[in-house]
Amino acid sequence: MSGLRVIPTWRHGQERLYVCRTDGRHLAWYDREAGRVNLLSEEYGDEVLTVLRPFLTGSVTVGPPPVPTAAELALLSLHPDDDLAPNRPGEALLVALERDPGPPRRLRPDPRRRALAAERTVGEALDRLEGAGWHTLHSVPLPGGDRIHHLVIGPGGLFCVRSLYARRQRVRVADPMVAVGRQEPRPLLHRLRADAARASYALTAEVRPVLALTEPAALTVPTPLREARVLTDTDLPELARTGGVLKAADVEALHAMARDRHTWARV
Repeated sequence: MSGLRVIPTWRHGQERLYVCRTDGRHLAWYDREAGRVNLLSEEYGDEVLTVLRPFLTGSVTVGPPPVPTAAELALLSLHPDDDLAPNRPGEALLVALERDPGPPRRLRPDPRRRALAAERTVGEALDRLEGAGWHTLHSVPLPGGDRIHHLVIGPGGLFCVRSLYARRQRVRVADPMVAVGRQEPRPLLHRLRADAARASYALTAEVRPVLALTEPAALTVPTPLREARVLTDTDLPELARTGGVLKAADVEALHAMARDRHTWARV
C-alpha cells in the first residue's frame, strides 16, 4: 500500500501520530509516551511500521489498541481534513499572510501580524494547560468568515477566548467597549459574547467568553463585567485552577465533538 499519511495530534499534552490512508481511514496510531503502536488492522502492520519508522524512538510494542472510549471512536471516524485539532494558533492569519503578504515596505506595521503575535502568545499559554486535562482548539471556523480564536475545554468548563494585541499599551474596558492605547474604543465584548453563544449552540453546553490581552502596560475595568472575563496572557493559567464542572469523559466527548469541522457548519 502506498500514500499513507502520518497526522500528528495531541492528547492530554502528549503527542500521538495517526497513520491514515488517502481516503481518510485510520489504520493505526503511535503513542510515543507509552511506546506503543496501536494497529486497527494487522493486515497493514508492515506498511504502518514502514511509514512510522522515522518517528519511532526506543523500544516499541505493536499490537491491537485497548478498548476505545466513545470519544476515541468518534476521532477514529473523523477525516483528517475535517479535524481542527492540528490548527496552529493564528492558523487563519497564517494562511492569509501566505496568500497575501502585503507590500515589503509600509509606513505602519501590518495589523494582521500584530494580531498573529497575540494569537500565538495566547495560544502557547493555553497549550501549556494540556497536561492538566485541558484541550485547546485554535482558529475554529464559523460560517460567514468568522472564527473563534481559541476554544478551551477542561474540568473547569468551556471557554471562548479572543486574543487582543496590547503590548505596552493601556487598556480600558467599559462594557462592551474596549479601548487599547489611543485607538478608538470598539465593542469587542459584544462580538466575544456572540462567538461564545454560537459555540454554546454548537456544543449544547455553556461556553464562557474570555478576552485575553497580550502584555498590556495597564488594565482598567471600572465596573464588573457581565458574563465575561478579561485576563492578561500571564493570567491564563487561572482557567486551569477551576474545576468540578466537567468529568474527564465529558471533556473528551466535547473535545471530540468540537474538533469536527461539521459541528460548526450551522451556527
